[in-house]
This record gives sequence, structure tokens and C-alpha cells, in this order.
Amino acid sequence: MNLIPIEIDSVRIGYPLPCDLVDSEGVLLAKKAFVVRSKDDLVHFYNRSGGLFIDGVDAEAMRKAYVDQLQTMMRNDKSIGEIADSKLLVDKAARRTIDTPERLDWRDLQVHAHRLLRDPHSETFAERLDHVHQSLSRESQRNPNGVLFALIQLSASETEMYSATHAMLVSVMCGLAAREVLNWPEPVEVLLRKSALTMNISMTELQDRLTVQRNAPEPAQQAQINEHAAASVAVLERLGVTDSTWLEAVAAHHAQQPGPLRSKTPAQRLARLIQRADMFAARLSPRLTRPPVSPAVAMQACYFDENKEVDEAGAALIKAVGIYQPGAYVRLASEEVAVVVRRGANTSTPRVAVVLNRSGMPTGEHAVRDTGNKDFRVVASVPHSEVKVNIQLDRLLPLTQATSSDRSW
Repeated sequence: MNLIPIEIDSVRIGYPLPCDLVDSEGVLLAKKAFVVRSKDDLVHFYNRSGGLFIDGVDAEAMRKAYVDQLQTMMRNDKSIGEIADSKLLVDKAARRTIDTPERLDWRDLQVHAHRLLRDPHSETFAERLDHVHQSLSRESQRNPNGVLFALIQLSASETEMYSATHAMLVSVMCGLAAREVLNWPEPVEVLLRKSALTMNISMTELQDRLTVQRNAPEPAQQAQINEHAAASVAVLERLGVTDSTWLEAVAAHHAQQPGPLRSKTPAQRLARLIQRADMFAARLSPRLTRPPVSPAVAMQACYFDENKEVDEAGAALIKAVGIYQPGAYVRLASEEVAVVVRRGANTSTPRVAVVLNRSGMPTGEHAVRDTGNKDFRVVASVPHSEVKVNIQLDRLLPLTQATSSDRSW
């Protein structure tokens, strides 16, 4: 038995236990499904047995129970303080689950990013940011198609944790463009990805609220939006960030500065790439006040700069993620509707998986098509809102793995 220690606050009072609780010797204290009635009972167990432990094989069940708890609290409009107090202190188990590439749980990573950005604390900020950043970085290198697929799908449907999902997508897109197209050094890429993750840290709660707000931003909200870049810099400085390039990139991430990247300072280059990716990702997001656009339309908007000329940063993003990105929907010459699962031999010929047949009916099996074949070429991009299918990430993510016939990235 691989025992993992947990803390009292990680056990939900009044709910069935998701797994057995044992003492430091593995002796059973409370069986799975036992309902702990009070915190005093837990304190008694804790003091009598020298701590609370679970078997390592039960770590996933414990983690899922915690994620469910957080999501319930968010749906019930609990305060950030209450949510922060509900801490899962099975960190070893949770991190092992997230950091295992084959089992990356996107909803779990969303929760971690959401808590990081909405409730940052100086004493834990750097470690928590590194955790989210490294999880995204490792998965981006292992399976970039899968990262894009998951985040674009979630961005088009997410409302509860929109701000965190948006930041992760922008960070991943920027990282891919920096590494695969612009050939920027790794330290610069790391700064870029962290800048993108933290660009909106001063208005995370407002961003989440605006996704479900039926009216246009009120004057006070608009003022916060207008000032959020400088406010985010102030928050980061308070949290201990001292890197001037990082801070300057966040400060300028909404600046409209067209022109070649080589003509800009290092921070301005990062900011320009973030600005273009931010523009793309924002257009994918759901709003009650406007429908999201298709990824192809969103990408076109970031391809041209403020002077209607090709933007170097926007072009690098398109080259990195494709005109039709993993997670986007397309209509084929075969009259089928498919979701993009892998980037293809060039930016306009991705691999896709059919989700609606020629009759418009959902498919039981997702046949993979090569859109480089004229019989299955892409004829149109399809907005997410027009595809009434329930995409299961666990089922489709295996299809995102590149094969020998795909483009070499």
C-alpha cells in the first residue's frame, strides 16, 4: 500500500468518503462511502492515528471529489475566500495525476489555473504558476495537437472558468509560434508563456462575469477593462515578479503596434504575439451579448494588422496552429461535418474526425479523413454554435496523436 497523507480540510463534511481513510500503518479508520458528520470526528481520527492517509491508488477518486466540490461552490456563487479555504492537501497525488502526460485532466488543470488567477497569494504564486505552466509546456511538446484541441473546444463552450481557459489557450498558441516558427530561445519562450498566462490577472473575476452578463459592460466595468494591463503589472509586482521583460509585455499586451518584430524591443515582441493570440482566442469565446465566431474567421482577424497588412506575429500563429486548428469544426466536400484533430501537411489540409454524416446525424464512430484528398477537402469553416454534438475529450484526444503521414512539426 502506497500511503499518501492528507489534511483534515481535504475531507468534505456531510458527504460520503470517496475512498477508505487509514492511519499511518494502513489500519482502516473509515470505509469508503462513510459520511463524516463533523470536523470534530476528523480531528479525533487525526489525533488518534497520527494523521489521515489514503492509498495511492485512491488518489484519483479523492482528487475528483475535490474538483466536484470546487465546481459546486462556483456554481453556488461562493466567495473566493470560501473556495480558497476548501483546499485539497493531497498535492502529491493531484500533481502526479495532472503531470502524467497520458492522463492529463483538462478540467482539473482548469480548476488549478482558475484558482491561481482569481486568488493569487505571494507566498505560493510562483510555485502554483510554475505548476500550471509546466503542465501546459510538457503537454505542448508531447502532443501539441491535443493541447490545441482541448483548449479550443473548452474555449468555445466554457463559461464558469473562461478567463483561465482563455489565458491557457493564448499561452499555448504563443509558445508554439515562438518555438516552431520564430525559433525564439527557450528562456524567451518561457517568459512569453508566463506573460500570456498572467496578462489579465487583475480582471480575472470580471472576465468570468462578463461571459454570462446579458448587458454591455457598465461604466465601472469598462474602466476596469481599460486599466487592466497596468493593474495586472501592479498585481504581479506585489506577487514578487521582478522580470522587466515579463512586466513590460503584460503592460503592452493590448498596444496596437504594427510592424516587423525585429523593429521592436524584446518586451514589445512578446506583447505583439500575445495581442494577436488574445484577439483570436477572444473571438472564440461564448458571450450572452454575442455569438462566438468560427476559428477560421477568428484567425483571419489576427492575420492582418491595424493597417490591413499581413502581421508578422499573426502569420507566425497561423503557421504554427493552422488555418483550421485542432478543435475547430469544418464542412467537407463529402457533405460531412468534422472536427479537426491534427494539423496536416500544410496549414489548410488538417486531419479531421467526422462528427455529423451527410444527413446531419451524429456519427457513432469518428472516421478520420485526410483533407488533402480532394474528396474530403475543407469547403467551409463551421462555428461551434452550429454543431449540436457533445464532444467527449477522452474519446477524441487519442485521435490527435500525430502519425508518420502527418506534417513534421
